[in-house]
Amino acid sequence: MASHFKGHKVTAILVLVAATAWVATGKFASVGSEEAHAAQPAPEATSIELAQDDGAAPASVLRTVAALTPVFQDHAREIRISGVTGADKRTVMAARSDGIIAALPIAQGDIVTDDQVVMTVEGADVAAAVMTAEATLAQRTQELEVAEKLFKSGNTAELQLIKVRADKAAAEAALSQAEAAADRLNLRAPFTGIVDKVDVELGEWVQTGTPIATVLSLDPIVVRAEVSEVDIGFVSVNDRAGIRLVNGRQLEGKVRHVAREASPQTRTYPVEVELPNPDGAVPAGMTAEVSLYTRPERAVTVPRSVITLSTEGELGLRIVGTDNVAHFASVELIDDTPEGLVLTGVPEDARIIVLGQDLVRDGETVSVKDAASIALGD
Repeated sequence: MASHFKGHKVTAILVLVAATAWVATGKFASVGSEEAHAAQPAPEATSIELAQDDGAAPASVLRTVAALTPVFQDHAREIRISGVTGADKRTVMAARSDGIIAALPIAQGDIVTDDQVVMTVEGADVAAAVMTAEATLAQRTQELEVAEKLFKSGNTAELQLIKVRADKAAAEAALSQAEAAADRLNLRAPFTGIVDKVDVELGEWVQTGTPIATVLSLDPIVVRAEVSEVDIGFVSVNDRAGIRLVNGRQLEGKVRHVAREASPQTRTYPVEVELPNPDGAVPAGMTAEVSLYTRPERAVTVPRSVITLSTEGELGLRIVGTDNVAHFASVELIDDTPEGLVLTGVPEDARIIVLGQDLVRDGETVSVKDAASIALGD
C-alpha cells in the first residue's frame, strides 16, 4: 500500500527509519545498547539484568525497549484536489422552425420551469394547415361510417370499404404532421432552471437551429475535479466531500460520479461532487478546493520514527505480545497526517515498540518499558 504515496514521502519515511537506530537520549540511553556488550563477561551499568536471588550468578541480559498500546480509530483518508463549480444541467435552446419571433417571454436571470414556453414563432399558415387537416379527418370519419353501414347491408364492395378506411388513416397522419409543425413554433424549457443568456430579440427572423437562450440548472451545484491515478482507487460514489470555495465559504456534498477512464493528456480521472444549492447562491465557474473523504478504516496513528523495515525491505512495525517476544508486523500505510502516519494491519493484541525497534530481532525476548510512562518521566 505504500506504493500509493508519492516518492518523496516514502523517501522521507526511509530516512526516518534509518535515523531511528541512532535515537538514544536521557533516561533511555540504554535502550538497545546491550548488543555491543553482550559478548563481555560482566555487563556494565548500561545493561539491564534480571533480578537475582541470594547473590546468584547474573542471568542472561535482556535488551530494553519502549512500547505503547495502539489506539484504534476509524480513519477516513482525506484527498485534496482543486475543482470548479458547474451547473448540474446546461442547455442552449435553439429554434425549431423558421419564422419571425412573435413572443419571447423571458429575460436574463428569469427562472423557467420544465416545459414552459420561452419563445413562439409566427405561423399563420401552419395554424391554417391544422384546421384543414382537422376538417379533412372529420369528413373521412363520416365517409367510413357510411361505408361500413353499406357494407353490412350488402350495398357496397369490400374493396370500397378498404379504400375508405385508408383515406381516413391518411387524414389522421396529415393531422399529426400539421400539429407537429404547429408545435415546433413553440420553444419549451427542457428543465427547471435559470436563464443565463438570451441571444435573440422579439420580432427577429430566426431559422431552424438558431440559438435562442442558455438555461442552467444550479440545484444541485456540481464541482468537477480530477483525481490522480495514485488516489483514484480510494474514491467511490457517495463518499463524503468537503468543499471550500474561493470566497471562503465551506459546504458539504457527496461524490456522484467517478470516471472509469483517465484523461489521455493528464492521466487523471474526472470526478463530480454534488451539493445542495436551493437558493442558487453558488454560481457556476467558481474555483473550489475539494476534500474527498474515503470510507473509514480501522487504523492506528503512529509517529513516523517507529516505522521500520523487514529483512526483505517490507514496511512495518516491531511489536511485542504479552510474552514480551518481539516480532515484525507488516502494515499498510493509508494516510500521512500532521499527527503521524496512519496504518492498518496492526495486531490488536500487541504493543508497538517505539524505541529500540531497529536493534531487536524476530523471536527475541525483550524487557519492555511503558512509553507513556517514559514520556511522563516515570
